[in-house]
Amino acid sequence: MKELLEETAVRAARYLAGINRRRVAPAPESVAGLESLGGALPEHSSHPAKVLALLDDAGSPATVATTGPRYFGFVIGGTVPAALAANWLGGAWDQNAALYAMSPVAAKMEEIVLQWLVDLFGLPATCGAGFVTGTTMANFTALAAARSAVLKRAGWDVEEDGLFGAPALRVIVGAEVHVSLRKALALLGLGRSRVTTVPADDQGRMRPEALPPLDDRTIICIQSGNVNTGAFDPAEQICSRARQAGAWVHVDGAFGLWAAASPLYAKLLAGASAADSWAIDCHKWLNVPYDSGIAVVRNPEHLRDAMAMSAAYLEPSARREPCFYTPEASRRARGIELWAALRSLGRSGLRELIERNCRLAKRFSEGLRQVGFEVLNEVVLNQVLVSFGDSDETRRVIAAVQSDGTCWCGGTEWHGHTAMRISVSSWATTEEDVERSLAAVIRIAKGEDLKL
Repeated sequence: MKELLEETAVRAARYLAGINRRRVAPAPESVAGLESLGGALPEHSSHPAKVLALLDDAGSPATVATTGPRYFGFVIGGTVPAALAANWLGGAWDQNAALYAMSPVAAKMEEIVLQWLVDLFGLPATCGAGFVTGTTMANFTALAAARSAVLKRAGWDVEEDGLFGAPALRVIVGAEVHVSLRKALALLGLGRSRVTTVPADDQGRMRPEALPPLDDRTIICIQSGNVNTGAFDPAEQICSRARQAGAWVHVDGAFGLWAAASPLYAKLLAGASAADSWAIDCHKWLNVPYDSGIAVVRNPEHLRDAMAMSAAYLEPSARREPCFYTPEASRRARGIELWAALRSLGRSGLRELIERNCRLAKRFSEGLRQVGFEVLNEVVLNQVLVSFGDSDETRRVIAAVQSDGTCWCGGTEWHGHTAMRISVSSWATTEEDVERSLAAVIRIAKGEDLKL
């Protein structure tokens, strides 16, 4: 085992050492090489070192360099060194984070991380939280708590009696609601198409003056950080109206809530701390390994009610029992790398990461505008939308940039325009990376054959 782990460390270190020199998207021949991993299930055992070598030799060249400095797609961050190291150690520990008795260290890590994050985000210290896979499950978990609490106020126990015959609930979303939230609503039986949709402005922000009448059977879902523009719904106005009516407000803050770490950007979150629940992604802007998200609920009892489970052998202690706050029972101990990332970065390091990414996003915007391309959004955070002409031309540029390998940017549709979406989310991205990527994008968009 010792020799195998040492060889793993050598191979992983070699991969990371070359991440800045390789293509961001794998070459077609590297993807084709994945066929060597397949075939029939071997009849006989293989030495672990040979398995590792095959995985590295065939798998590493076919990865997308998302942990490198020039990946700007899908709001994917890299992995800060302390989090990666903690993830390796956590894998060796192989802890089940369901109960305190199964892993005191996993349970304690979650308690510490929750304490640090509610302080960082300016949320009530008494909040409860579930540590889940990402924002889709964080939205699902928080909205399950919302469904439970709102129906309980109406005299209905949804955990016992289900939704058959339950009092009607109204769910309100903005016109630019993220697809993960709609998926969560569908999984919860609240429906994707039955929601009330509020119009948004030209940046994707919900228009509070267009809200319908609210009551105590209403759940309002708002965004802190639009996935295309980075824009924030006006939480202060929406939460104020919701409070007066007794409605529940849920914040999809996948990457936007991390803006709270910077005095320059925290103002974008004005009023968001008055909500009832929040969904946060950690493998985006905190830059921890996949997968990692957190569902935070103002009243922990609402979360416990929705996630409750009981069995004779699941005897709870007087401590916080992690599995009573998540949909899963058995799960990996995500709190380990969260603790390591936060402890390593500290407030100042996290602030610097957020501010540098936002500054570099603005540099992308300025560089593209200077040569005549159209930036479609107000660059308020780390997201840039750019058009290179008509839809066909923009798609050509996106495909050619991805094929070129210098950097990777995705495509999207925004208010009738096809656009390239640039998301600057990695701790590893530098000014040099952005200048190199800008040069490649401009060269490709202008049809120049010579690489700069």
